[in-house]
Amino acid sequence: MSAAEGGERLTIVLPDSVRQRVVEIASEALGRMPAAEVPVPLKPFAKFAPAKRAKAAAIPMAAALESDGAFRARVAERVRDASPDLSESLFAGVVPAAADPHEIAAVAYVLRPHGWTGIVKDALEAVSQGARTAAGEAAEGEVARLNAEVAELRETARQAADALRAAQEEARREGDQLRRKVRQLEADMRRAQAAARAGAATLEAERSAARAAASAAEAEVRRLRTRLTAAETALDTARRSARSGRSEGDMRLRLLLDTLAGSVKGLERELALPPTQARPADSVTASEPDTVAPADMSMQGRAKDDPALLDQLLTLPMVHLVVDGYNVTKTGYPTLSLAEQRVRLVGGLAALAARTGAEVTCVFDGAALDGPVRLTQPRGVRVLFSAPGEIADELIRRLVAAEPAGRPVVVVSSDREVAEGVRRSGARPVPASMLLNRMARS
Repeated sequence: MSAAEGGERLTIVLPDSVRQRVVEIASEALGRMPAAEVPVPLKPFAKFAPAKRAKAAAIPMAAALESDGAFRARVAERVRDASPDLSESLFAGVVPAAADPHEIAAVAYVLRPHGWTGIVKDALEAVSQGARTAAGEAAEGEVARLNAEVAELRETARQAADALRAAQEEARREGDQLRRKVRQLEADMRRAQAAARAGAATLEAERSAARAAASAAEAEVRRLRTRLTAAETALDTARRSARSGRSEGDMRLRLLLDTLAGSVKGLERELALPPTQARPADSVTASEPDTVAPADMSMQGRAKDDPALLDQLLTLPMVHLVVDGYNVTKTGYPTLSLAEQRVRLVGGLAALAARTGAEVTCVFDGAALDGPVRLTQPRGVRVLFSAPGEIADELIRRLVAAEPAGRPVVVVSSDREVAEGVRRSGARPVPASMLLNRMARS
């Protein structure tokens, strides 16, 4: 330690930034010292990383620099090796103008050349001046920023005020419109209330008139009921009188007819006249045509499936129409299922029976059925299934044979055997296409 170093004492406190730099310099030097030269208080921190050591051993290293001259001298040697130019300038009493005041203060504090306290104070003053300058610049920047924000806020406030005035003007106009609407609605409401009162008065008057009319109507109904009762009594009396007079007249007329009938029968017995069906025209001689059935005459010159022929046959008195069911359905609509075929045919036959009044029987082959068939039979149509072991053709022949001689029976089937068989039994066969054309025409 030099004499100058031993006689000078720093009377001011180092600022934190300078103190931190001094600790960093000591930490770098401590990491390069041999273990024997490391002060005892700093040995636990010697192997730390420089940054961690500067943070963890800041206070012990600052104390060692202040109180341990040997440690400070070893740190000063490391500083002279690391910054020889700055160190030589400080020992020569010259402070480099371009050097960082923090670095100058820290290096001077460690090296402690002659007049080091003044160098440190001057450097700290420069640090303070720089801080003040930076603070002033920062303050000026902050003031400029605040002025800009104030100007922006003023512009925003002006725009908000303009928008508020516009909104107030719009609200005023809307308020005026709403007030006009309210006045209009109030006027409409008053007119509606007046109309409602007038309507209520009119309704009450009409109700009174209706009550009066109802009372008058009830009185008229009572009067008419009285007259009706009297008329019914008179009518009943007249009916009894008429029945009594008609009974006497009928009795006289019946007695006269019986007398005449007895006289005619007595005259027939007396004259012994035989019964006869001859007519005067029978005595006229002429050539007679061959005898044919009227139906055969009407069918000459027509197609075999002309539905008009079936209409003529169905106009015969007490005619019975027998239909070979599956023969017709498989001719007319074979793509449908058997159940759909049955329903469609029976429905068409029901309409035909209703229009003609003919007796209609529809026969289906029941030999292939697994069980009974559920089928709603329309009015006027008899639906039959052949029994097990019997085909529909046989059932049709039995139906034709069961009819009395002379009754017209029409059998619808395109089966040649069926047609020939029923023809021999006296029935008239027609093809299935004739029935299909007739139902299609409906």
